[in-house]
Amino acid sequence: MKRQIPLVNAEIYHIFSRSIAEYKIFNSQHDYSRMLQMLQYYQMDPDSSFSYFITLDSVSKNGFKIYLDEVTQDKEKLVQIIAFCLMPTHLHLVLKQLQDDGISKYFGNILNSYTRYFNSRHKRKGPLWEAKFKNILVSQNEQLLHLTRYIHLNPVTAHFVNKPEDWEYSSYREYIGEGGACDYSDILDITPQTYKKFVNDRISYQRELAKIKAIILD
Repeated sequence: MKRQIPLVNAEIYHIFSRSIAEYKIFNSQHDYSRMLQMLQYYQMDPDSSFSYFITLDSVSKNGFKIYLDEVTQDKEKLVQIIAFCLMPTHLHLVLKQLQDDGISKYFGNILNSYTRYFNSRHKRKGPLWEAKFKNILVSQNEQLLHLTRYIHLNPVTAHFVNKPEDWEYSSYREYIGEGGACDYSDILDITPQTYKKFVNDRISYQRELAKIKAIILD
């Protein structure tokens, strides 16, 4: 068995996980929204499950984000979320590890929690994800910038939308001016205008590259 290399604090990783047999795991806006909230909730290694948290009266009264900030204000984050994209059969995250074993705890909590939710909702049993998540070290800022563009263009490359800002389930909108879960200001020196051009200039090329890849693998 291949030995797992421990993930290192202060390093940035591209984290990727796919469903078993490319099973469609996000089937509705509710499914996507659930995962988007979980991405924020499990950053702080909470004391209770996400399912319990969202049933609390305080969440419905104050709103998810407001109450989440209240209950986690004294907790230290396991990871820093730099970018993400949810796709029907898989998800991409770009994370900086902040605590020992932080990424493993964070991603394990997310995958396990979503599996329980999905199996209950769809009356199924068994695992949902292909295997332990994959990780790739991102060692340079230029490499990181290109990686964010690649994952933000995933929905466009798959022809789900024509423009990346039309996909609600990625961090692209945060990169072009909207607030959200990501924190990359101390890592990437970009403006919304320059980033938008940087991404849009690559749309046709990435779609052609995907066609070539499909032909080769067919």
